[in-house]
Amino acid sequence: MKKINHIALLVMLPSLAFAQTNETNFAELAHIVWVGICCALIFIMQPGFALLESGLVRAKNTINVVMKNFADVSVGALFFWAIGFGIIFGENATGFFGTNGFFGQDVGADPLEMVFQMLFAATAATIVSGALAERVSFVPYLIGAIFITAVIYPVFASWVWGGDGDQLGWLRALGFQDAAGGTAVHAIGGWCALAGAIVLGPRLGRFGKKDGQVRDVPGHNLPMFATGAFFLWVGWFGFNGGAAKDDLSDLGQILLNTHLSGASACFSAIVVMKLRGMPIIMTRFINGGLGGLVAITAGCNVVEPQFAILIGLISGAIVVFGDTFLHRFRIDDVVGAVPVHAFCGVWGTLALGMFTAGDLFNIDLMVAQMIGVISSFIWAFGAAYVVFKTVDLTMGLRASTFHEQRGLDYTEHNELGYAEFMKVEMHQGNSE
Repeated sequence: MKKINHIALLVMLPSLAFAQTNETNFAELAHIVWVGICCALIFIMQPGFALLESGLVRAKNTINVVMKNFADVSVGALFFWAIGFGIIFGENATGFFGTNGFFGQDVGADPLEMVFQMLFAATAATIVSGALAERVSFVPYLIGAIFITAVIYPVFASWVWGGDGDQLGWLRALGFQDAAGGTAVHAIGGWCALAGAIVLGPRLGRFGKKDGQVRDVPGHNLPMFATGAFFLWVGWFGFNGGAAKDDLSDLGQILLNTHLSGASACFSAIVVMKLRGMPIIMTRFINGGLGGLVAITAGCNVVEPQFAILIGLISGAIVVFGDTFLHRFRIDDVVGAVPVHAFCGVWGTLALGMFTAGDLFNIDLMVAQMIGVISSFIWAFGAAYVVFKTVDLTMGLRASTFHEQRGLDYTEHNELGYAEFMKVEMHQGNSE
């Protein structure tokens, strides 16, 4: 009988080995497919940004905004492939940036990872687009977007995710954590937006010259804005979901935390507006939710749901108060990109150090997180300010007063977003 059992075991061993191999291959395949789905979801965020931003500008600037969004994801991709990816994942002996792998060479990188990071870079640039809308010239803006996708975002990403073995990015070696880019993508984009808005100055008539009164400039299509926000929320499941472990065991936690944080931030924005005696404005309500999605991005894989809700609740308040804070300094951020992406990105990254499951208020991690967010501001704001100021001094960053009054759709692109309703614009010329 024992002899028969041994023979049966020998016969079964190849089948067991094959089954185990298949299980491993299936897990790897599942992860590959999921990351591919995440890339598609992140790409969906681009039409989300386009709808959101174009809905918040006046009808005469819709084409210009959409053009900038499309350029971020297309032209930006070329420069990220040529320069940015090597900066992030090339050999990093200094801990500050990669030194090879440019033009897709010598890195041995997974092409899927390159696409994933390429879309992250485009997101960082697109955050800037909305803040500078309605008064930035297209070609000068595009130069700034190229620098963001090719250099500014990749350098910081190399600090956070770059390197291997004993050659890690310096923030990564310090213990800084950012699962899906709360600081590396969103805060970087937000700080670049702040720099650009300061260099540009506010739109004509946005603030009173004598008393500094804040004058509203309503967007032309708020349902379009809301639709764009829905697209962004859908895309966020891929944005954060791409940070899941190889076996996808924490995917459910990531998706739950993402949704809860966004939802609680919406609720918080309503409460804050009500308590302050403000009208419950849809734009701030929705931006509050987006702020919650930004804030959970850094720690989506390590916090528990109750803390995801807390992070979202605070984020909604940050967005509402953040708008008022910028207005005091006469900074015109058309879509609220700085409070949503920079302020909430920083808050969420710091919150990771406080609320990591099983390791609450870890001092070492909190210090590392603080160093990371400070360095993100110094690098991104400083670099973007230099780029935008240089462009402004050499070729001019801001559109002329005449073009801003007429609308950038016609003056820069010779098109109109709503031609049948704006035919008069087509017969008034575009020269000064």
